[in-house]
Amino acid sequence: MSDTPSNAGEGVPASQRSSWTQFVKAIASFSGDLSSLTAPPFILSPISLTEFPAYWGEHPQLFAAIVDGKTEEDRALRVLKWFISTLKGQYTTRNDTMGSEKKPLNPVLGEEFLGHWPDVNGRGRQTLVVEQVSHHPPITAYYLENASKGISLQGHNAQKTSFSSGSIIVKQIGHALLTINLPSGKKEKYLITLPRLRIDGLWYGSPYVELSEMSYIASSTGFLSTIEYKGKGYFSGKYHSFKAQVFSPSSSRAAHTIEGQWTTTSKDTHGVVFTDVTGPKETISTPPLAEMGEWESRKLWEKVAKGIRESDFDTASREKSKIENEQRQRRKDELAAGTPWKLKYFEHVDKDQDYAELAGLIDSTSVPTEEDGYIYRKPESPNA
Repeated sequence: MSDTPSNAGEGVPASQRSSWTQFVKAIASFSGDLSSLTAPPFILSPISLTEFPAYWGEHPQLFAAIVDGKTEEDRALRVLKWFISTLKGQYTTRNDTMGSEKKPLNPVLGEEFLGHWPDVNGRGRQTLVVEQVSHHPPITAYYLENASKGISLQGHNAQKTSFSSGSIIVKQIGHALLTINLPSGKKEKYLITLPRLRIDGLWYGSPYVELSEMSYIASSTGFLSTIEYKGKGYFSGKYHSFKAQVFSPSSSRAAHTIEGQWTTTSKDTHGVVFTDVTGPKETISTPPLAEMGEWESRKLWEKVAKGIRESDFDTASREKSKIENEQRQRRKDELAAGTPWKLKYFEHVDKDQDYAELAGLIDSTSVPTEEDGYIYRKPESPNA
């Protein structure tokens, strides 16, 4: 199997080359957050960022199997295996289905995405709740749960984008917290930090995502996993490569090392396959459009998505502008009335104690700084 991104050589549609060239030039000369720039319609994705947390759940059997680990070390390895297996869906799915990386639709405040993965062979039913909890800056909060297995993941994500050396650099702000309620009554927690993205291929009109730098998984048991992302260099290496190491508590020597490509397979130092994502994944089940509420993502963006999929970019742009203008007016009305938008599934918190404790396991020079204003969590008893 080739390690070349699946979008290589696609290029820009002839009718869109002028607008794409202007867009790339605008990116190169822009000094602020690139998310505020308007992309050419053909590069837009027909889905909103609120759908992206579903990628965490596309391997429900691996998520459920974490709880079955017999030891703390075994469970730390299972968490790492599940995490690495989610990366392909999160960062290359658009390449496979749309020919190249696309810019997702910017969610509006209050936008929702709800769905589930059914119970198969006793693994338990897995559910997902996503809510756009802020528009400026755009912040998405999510909660993934397999209640029968006693495992859940909650987190939030925002992005800051910039341009450097011909690539778009995306700093992901936020984190995910995995909680395991073991049959023994013991509870384990894992802090998962988010990798930095580099979007390459812009000059050719065929963007693709490469992960860079480091991310971490820190457990309350003391185990720490480090994941170093390595793209293809000018003369060596492979696309989408990584090297993960698992450290036992209070040890500076790795107990396990795994290397490979997060888009295909990886192996441990004994040559045993650790992850293999070349097979099918399980997409989330959602209600039919007709049964969705007005704030559910696919219902909200229905006309925009249809225009994008049918290459009717005039309709897509018109409907997108209509939604955005309505949102601007709604915010003005709320400000004038002194009645801010009320979150439905999540709440803002000033401090995240779990984050503070688990982040202490990560090298202080490497741990990402969490900003208080970005922290959200799902209450024990949601108000909806």
